Amino acid sequence: MMESAPGLTVDELAARAGVTVRTIRFYSTRGLLPPPEIGPRRVGRYGPDHLSRLALIEELQHQGLTLSAIERYLAQLPPDLSAQDLAIHRALVASWIPDQAEDATRDQLERRVGRQLTEEDLDRLAAMNVLVRTEDPEVFRVDPGLLHLGTRLLDVPIALETILAARTVVIEHTRSAARELGRLFKDEVWEPYRDGGPDAEEMARMKSLSAHMQPMVVQALVTAFQRSMKEELREWLGKGTPEGRAEHGGADERGGADERGGADAE
Repeated sequence: MMESAPGLTVDELAARAGVTVRTIRFYSTRGLLPPPEIGPRRVGRYGPDHLSRLALIEELQHQGLTLSAIERYLAQLPPDLSAQDLAIHRALVASWIPDQAEDATRDQLERRVGRQLTEEDLDRLAAMNVLVRTEDPEVFRVDPGLLHLGTRLLDVPIALETILAARTVVIEHTRSAARELGRLFKDEVWEPYRDGGPDAEEMARMKSLSAHMQPMVVQALVTAFQRSMKEELREWLGKGTPEGRAEHGGADERGGADERGGADAE
């Protein structure tokens, strides 16, 4: 199911995705892209899901998948994935391949995202690690995979300070998780060979194991984070409902009564 209110023509979609119109039409004939919504004058209109799906296809190509393999990969995905879900799939694919940062001028950036970018916009994108400023104020190092997701977040009413604080939290906790997982791998896999060291064949096997583990670990972390965030939001939003206020208020009142009773007893 596509997101509502698609508004891009095929030319605009091609410019935003950094591909040609011919490529979009080719993907459509192969079933890699859902058909556009037909608007007035029989003009096809594309939405965020099309853009996210094109980004995912591009990432799968960077990974080295053939067109047939990409078709099989996309065929396994639920048909009603949102642009956000597709962005998560793209992030998981990108997590175990080398960084693909590109240089882009401000004009090129604006053509890719389909909007003018203010200095505040650029600061926010930099805070989200979408881009890095260079010595040339008109040239930026850009992560193309994060560009469209970061641009969509520009319209979310969050202060720059909040983004920076959130980035610090994410970096600290992901580094901590990586250290702990690395320690487990070292203790359980590497340590048995500490005295003699693994032979060349065993070393190659461990490197292969590490390469296969990384995407699974990343997916496990993303899944665990999504579930934790849902639980936190459910609890937080629940306090705003009558049922939630009664539940949490009752707990607070009971706690307060116990504390007061304990104080009186003393």
